Amino acid sequence: MPDWYVYLVRCRNGDLYTGIATDVERRLTEHRANKGSRYLRGKGPLKLAFEKRIGDRGAALRIERLIKKWPKDKKERLVRSGAGLEELLLL
Repeated sequence: MPDWYVYLVRCRNGDLYTGIATDVERRLTEHRANKGSRYLRGKGPLKLAFEKRIGDRGAALRIERLIKKWPKDKKERLVRSGAGLEELLLL
């Protein structure tokens, strides 16, 4: 079973997109080629802002869903220092 990662991508306008993947670099390449999420199309250049190995797919999906509900300032703290991730990993 491959490890799953949660990642955040920063768009040109400063937005942070949250996703999961087994290969973050491959997924980022897909996003940059407009083959990933529709949300990211035309919002480049895209930069990987954060990634963390989570483990199994179910846990990664759960953490992704929770991060997507966070306000932007909390996501920015996660990008800067990893703050807030510990609470998600304990769920």
